[in-house]
Amino acid sequence: MSGEMTLPFPSPSTPASGRAEVFLGYLEYFRETLLSKVFALSDNELLRSRLPSGWTPLELLKHLRYVELRWIEWGFEGSKIDEPWADWREDRWYVEPDETCDTLTASLRAQGRHTASVIASNDLETVGVPGPRWGGSAPATLERVLFHLVQEYARHLGHLDIVAELAGGPVGE
Repeated sequence: MSGEMTLPFPSPSTPASGRAEVFLGYLEYFRETLLSKVFALSDNELLRSRLPSGWTPLELLKHLRYVELRWIEWGFEGSKIDEPWADWREDRWYVEPDETCDTLTASLRAQGRHTASVIASNDLETVGVPGPRWGGSAPATLERVLFHLVQEYARHLGHLDIVAELAGGPVGE
């Protein structure tokens, strides 16, 4: 897998056909930036925690895939998901022993393609389907879900910037 970043930052001055295109651009940029930082780390660093909280870059990769799954499929679409918290075990993020960077990358990218198809086939004001994701509250609009996803990616990418720098990998912007 290549770790070379090929997507330009989605600058606010770059024309877009609408808000949906802006969300798509930022989510794709964040996903690929995350992957470029993960690919720049050694196999040892992917499994090593450099922070007191104990998470590893591979766990973060899996977590963000499940964040999208929970908010788009389980939440907005109201799909039945057998294990929506499969990235979480014993009060922390978790990666199965047989999960690799390549399999988790493919899963994250597939989830991203699903998110893109949901964005393309719905208006941003569309309200999600009631279900367990909402914890008894009224479902959010697609736009609110996408704002949440953007902040999740941005926040966790900042965390990964620090970890990658401590590991001798690429430094943030």
